[in-house]
Amino acid sequence: MLHELLLALLGYTGDLIVDEREQQDSLRINLSPDAPISEECFTFKLAPDISFIQPSERDAIERIIKLGFYYRELDRFATKSRNLSWIRSSNESPSSRTSELFKGKKEKQGVYRRAIANGIAEVLSVYRSAVLHIEQNLLSDSLPILATVTQGLNKFLVLLPPLYELILEIECDGYCGGRLLNLLHKRCHCGVPELQTCIQRLLWHGHQVMYNQLASWMIYGILHDQYGEFFISRLESRDAENDSPAEVVEQLMSMSTNDASLTDWHSGFHISLDMLPEHIPMRVAESILFAGKAVRVLRNPSPAIRFQGAIAYQQMPRGSQRPQLSTSRIFFTKDSSSQNKSTGEELLPQSDADKIETMLQNLKESSEFHKRSFESAIDSIRVIAASHLWQLVVVRADLNGHLRALKDYFLLAKGDFFQSFLEESRQLMHLPPRLSTAEADLMIPFQLAAVKTIGDDDRYFSRVSLRMPSFGIPIKSSQVDLPKTKAYVDGDSSVQSETSLEVPLDGWDGIALEYSVDWPLQLFFTQEVLSKYRRIFQYLLRLKRTQMELEKSWASAMSQDHSDFAKHRNDSRSCLTSHQRRQRFRPMWRIREHMAFLIRNLQFYIQVDVIESQWNVLQSHIQNSHDFTELVSFHQEYLSALISQSFLDIGSVSRILDGIMKLCLQFCWKIENQESDEITVELEQISEEFNKKSNSLYTILRSTRLAGSQRAPFLRRFLLRLNFNSFFEATARGVLNVVRPRPTLAVLH
Repeated sequence: MLHELLLALLGYTGDLIVDEREQQDSLRINLSPDAPISEECFTFKLAPDISFIQPSERDAIERIIKLGFYYRELDRFATKSRNLSWIRSSNESPSSRTSELFKGKKEKQGVYRRAIANGIAEVLSVYRSAVLHIEQNLLSDSLPILATVTQGLNKFLVLLPPLYELILEIECDGYCGGRLLNLLHKRCHCGVPELQTCIQRLLWHGHQVMYNQLASWMIYGILHDQYGEFFISRLESRDAENDSPAEVVEQLMSMSTNDASLTDWHSGFHISLDMLPEHIPMRVAESILFAGKAVRVLRNPSPAIRFQGAIAYQQMPRGSQRPQLSTSRIFFTKDSSSQNKSTGEELLPQSDADKIETMLQNLKESSEFHKRSFESAIDSIRVIAASHLWQLVVVRADLNGHLRALKDYFLLAKGDFFQSFLEESRQLMHLPPRLSTAEADLMIPFQLAAVKTIGDDDRYFSRVSLRMPSFGIPIKSSQVDLPKTKAYVDGDSSVQSETSLEVPLDGWDGIALEYSVDWPLQLFFTQEVLSKYRRIFQYLLRLKRTQMELEKSWASAMSQDHSDFAKHRNDSRSCLTSHQRRQRFRPMWRIREHMAFLIRNLQFYIQVDVIESQWNVLQSHIQNSHDFTELVSFHQEYLSALISQSFLDIGSVSRILDGIMKLCLQFCWKIENQESDEITVELEQISEEFNKKSNSLYTILRSTRLAGSQRAPFLRRFLLRLNFNSFFEATARGVLNVVRPRPTLAVLH
């Protein structure tokens, strides 16, 4: 009887100890390893027809044989989870493997469940050894008793029942990956030391899988996650879900190395919150994501990259709009695989890869998961990856040179070039842009300005190109990046021209620049970043164009006046007429001076107080930082400061500034037609509208919300320059309080 009891403790029932489920023939219970785990507890019972056993012995046997039921269910779970039949044979074709991945698995499989099953198999091995030891004691004892069995298995009564509940929950709720680690981590917190040690051992097995995936991701940049259990996952496109395997393979083959690398970096991988273990903070998970992506970039550099590109760019002909990279690409097509391998080893030295592997191996060998040690190791790995990525982007790819080029052309630091360009294109911009030839028309003055001002040593100008968007299609940055600002697009020009104060000149406000960026600078200069640069450029170019038109109108009028005076100085009647005309337009010249005063101070504020000061801050950060992620953050702060301190993200201020610049251009355009009285009336209307907008602008800028905050630290200087004689403050107060009617033409004291 004791031997049959020992067999029942290992899951084998017989005549003495039966399984109640086996007695129910109608249910046809399947006890194969592939069958689901039983949710009916304690189906092992002592046969009811046994009469020679005392009630106390019956209770002791039925209490102890529960372990046999738990053992059998745990063993079935371990056997099923450790089954390797799902591994594909070596002679299986790749196409069939791909099709199976898209069809999905019939059964829920996972490496984490297999790891937990290995841990459960260890516990069951100890249990079997205990049963074997009991059998040896019973055989050696002259009077075997039941107490020997119960005494040897008492400790498993606190282990096997919780483990059974654990696997039952795993089976019913489909736990896998990080969710399975979360479940084990919660079960570790219990008051039974033996059970806590057992669960910690299972968690250790689960962490072994996680550390292997971390090593693959952070050492080689390879995401090894066949069943989607890792908290770093590839972000598949929605269209790919409906495509056939052949179409997906064709799409992957059609993508260039550059495209694939950029897609991986910007949107190829993400953190799956469902699979992120709760004992791993989000900050650490983001560091793991960044480190793996950085290693992918360093291990698989673009075949078109050429670190000696500076020499090639110096040899490019001046005036070319696109960098001539075709020769370098042809140069790298020969034996590109071996060059990529050597370049990858150079970008990420083997010594640093060994350091990363050693840190992960130390974590893997630890018997317990220590959160502080784990976070410290991940931070160290992130620093290594970020420093080498910094070396690649900043040093090898000359990041600072490209930043300076963007400042020169997008932030108008090369003032002589844009002054020449606006002068060459001034007559063209007096006419509405033509839909079909606007961009080609601008290319001529653009090239002429380059010939006059751009030297042969400027190897970045070849990356700059001028673009004129199609009518009705705004520049991306005008509405996407800054939705609060008012975007004046070409499609609105026809509507605006119908009003009495609008002229069809605003179509030229769509002029934009593009900057050709090669790998790996595309990791830094994303489309979002370049669109912000374009937005700022359009704003600054309108401002400079307005300032130039105001100066040109004054110079043209004075030249005409001096010419008339010299021509008619001997004719008293003509001289009187010329004098009367000058007197009539003198108030208009005062308004022009007000316009020029405001535009000049605004231009000085943006170029000097905003751009130059923020540029110096950025340069200081670049000199002191050797971390790629820090540089990206500093550059984002730099652009955000330019946008906010230039008021481009404040809808009310942005609209007023755009309106003021439009009024100034209309004024200059109208002033060239000075002969009719109707033009004089329109100029007075423009003057009145300008006074209202300029006073509104001053009132908003001097508010506590702007001037008293850190948003624009140099705004007070700008206000001081505007209101150096209290003129703006007095006129703005008069408009707001409506104390007296606003004069048509104000005089600047």
